[in-house]
Amino acid sequence: MPLQIDILTLFPRMLDGFLSESILGKGLERGLLGVKVHDLRNWTTDKHRTADDRPFGGGAGMVLKPEPVFAAIEQLQTPGCRRIYLTPDGVPLSPALAEELSRQQHLVLLSGHYEGIDQRIRDQVIDLEISIGDYVLTNGTLAAAVLIDALSRFIPGVLGEEKSLTHESFTSKLLDFPQYTRPAEFRGMSIPEVLLSGNHAEIEKWRQARQREKTRQVRPDLLK
Repeated sequence: MPLQIDILTLFPRMLDGFLSESILGKGLERGLLGVKVHDLRNWTTDKHRTADDRPFGGGAGMVLKPEPVFAAIEQLQTPGCRRIYLTPDGVPLSPALAEELSRQQHLVLLSGHYEGIDQRIRDQVIDLEISIGDYVLTNGTLAAAVLIDALSRFIPGVLGEEKSLTHESFTSKLLDFPQYTRPAEFRGMSIPEVLLSGNHAEIEKWRQARQREKTRQVRPDLLK
């Protein structure tokens, strides 16, 4: 059974183009995974469809209310599903975590908004909190999109060429090597001769050396 993903957000239209384009769009068309986007306001009960309120204790901004979130998650969840909250103070997203989530049967993703969500949501109906980086976004819908894109690449058949996954940055703890295509010379700039040699062993050796060099320069923390 393919992985099913439900996304809860106040801005569902933000995902329209994302879910219909490129590799992910083709994966959805082929039924390799399923994604449904839900407007969190559908679970509000007042005429104004209020999903947020001022924080107790004062402070700027608004906080997502527990009532609609509890109702939505309790309706959508299935036995054994992973309920995930996208938030800057979650655990960092990594290739290992993305691969683990790609093997699940059902994920419910909650997109954070405004100043966050009522803590009781996090305490009771969230299994895992994930951050895609140490920065603040307009809302967590963008983070949910990044998570889906990252994990979908580990689902068999989503990538057109499985080999491309094994050569991607971070899966080997090294950054990527330089890529070139035709023409071999452009505005006086030529590509490295080794790439024209046809010697695959030497090409692989050159690529690995460039990977280590770039990783030392840009992300030395990966080498630790």
